[in-house]
Amino acid sequence: MRTLTRTLVSATAVAGILVGGLAGASSSFAATGAAAEAATKSAASAEAVSPLAVDNHGLSTPEARNVQCWLMDNWGYPGPLNGQLGTESWKAIQRFLQADWGYAGPINGVPEFSTDRALLTFLTAEYGYPGPIDGVWGPSATVAFKRFAAWCAGAC
Repeated sequence: MRTLTRTLVSATAVAGILVGGLAGASSSFAATGAAAEAATKSAASAEAVSPLAVDNHGLSTPEARNVQCWLMDNWGYPGPLNGQLGTESWKAIQRFLQADWGYAGPINGVPEFSTDRALLTFLTAEYGYPGPIDGVWGPSATVAFKRFAAWCAGAC
């Protein structure tokens, strides 16, 4: 009888530990899941309001400032003239490319594939970019973009 009692007590204790452990695991898992969901929503909303990172496409700060001067004079860039091609600079570039160089994407300030393809079309026609016009930015594109930036210096 004593052995049976010990076995029952041990089995009950093990069952209690397992059930308690699982209950704790599921509540901690639920908390982790809720925390992860909240972090994802927070990151998404922060992304929606925060400006995009600067992307000078290989230009130095003075070269990018030259482009900003030209964009301010011709394509509605609101400033500042800080040599950092951010969202507002790229929106102005997209307006320019939409008007004359076949850009059909959104004016959203994101220098993505279709923005680069239209910019490469412009740089091929005007600043000696040797191609291909594939939307992939490379060293030859940067050299041509620097030529354009040098021409834009007259706007500053």
